[in-house]
Amino acid sequence: METTSVALDREAYDLLRGQKRPGESFSQVVKRLANSRRPLASFAGAWKDLPEKTFREIRANRKRLRELDEERFERLMKPRR
Repeated sequence: METTSVALDREAYDLLRGQKRPGESFSQVVKRLANSRRPLASFAGAWKDLPEKTFREIRANRKRLRELDEERFERLMKPRR
């Protein structure tokens, strides 16, 4: 198997080492972490403790981003002269 060296600063190395399971190589750790996907259901309730004001701000920001996306789309779809 071909190998490649990767340089990590101390903090990154310590974080990676902390994820290492007994008998697991660093390559196995990287593969496991890179391939891990959380099911959508795992995010359920993540915002349950947000203050109502923060939730309203998030909703307003999302709405504004959708509006900006629509405006950009319209600009991009206009024929050029």
